[in-house]
Amino acid sequence: MRKLFFIFIILATNVLHVDHSYAADIQVITSGAFAEALKQLVPEYEKQSPNKVIISYGSSMGAAPDSIPSRLAKGEQFDVLILAAPSLEGFIKSGELQSGTRVDLVASVMGAVVKAGAPKPDISTMNGLKSALLNAKTVAYSASASGVYLSTELFPKMGISEQMDKTARKIYSERVASVVARGDAELGFQQVSELLPIPGVEFIGELPPEAQKTVLFSAGITTDTQNLAASKDLIKYLASTKAVPTIQRAGLKPVLPALTW
Repeated sequence: MRKLFFIFIILATNVLHVDHSYAADIQVITSGAFAEALKQLVPEYEKQSPNKVIISYGSSMGAAPDSIPSRLAKGEQFDVLILAAPSLEGFIKSGELQSGTRVDLVASVMGAVVKAGAPKPDISTMNGLKSALLNAKTVAYSASASGVYLSTELFPKMGISEQMDKTARKIYSERVASVVARGDAELGFQQVSELLPIPGVEFIGELPPEAQKTVLFSAGITTDTQNLAASKDLIKYLASTKAVPTIQRAGLKPVLPALTW
């Protein structure tokens, strides 16, 4: 009996001293298009993983203090970046992200909102979109990838750049829909997934096919991460079929890529 007692003590001690050193805190920063999806996916991921995910937010581009480029320039440390693919490629070229770790997660399209209760213009055709833009007294658009496309490509293509210079403004460090919700703009444009979660607005639709700009949003792992295995595990989950329903509810289209590792 004495021998059995000591065996029991040894076994119990081993159970109490299970090594949890494999668990990691994964620091992730995401741009707005994937923010809502990530916010919902993280609890699902943490249910099946010992790792914890700490989320930060910032725009894909620009010099705003909270943009991803600005935060990296200030020396903030992250394990995973999730942002518009062209911007992510720039970080790979600059050496801030590891080559070979890019994983395309979702495709994102653009849409528009008006304040809740306001008349909803039809933007399903190019003529309807042009009319809505010219008739709006104030238009808001993102300072990130979608807004750059509007101001530098779509407005010139539609021949309305001069008019938009008077009525449209770029929004920094805030969701476009929030600006529309409080009445500071009549019409707001951004990625659909960034518009849908904001209360006080009504979604009026996606841009027509001729005006649409589909943007890939991708994940990459930083070169100075201390949590490489955990970062890969998180990205694997975000790119899996398990994440599809949540991603679709957020207004995004899953890519389901083959992983490079």
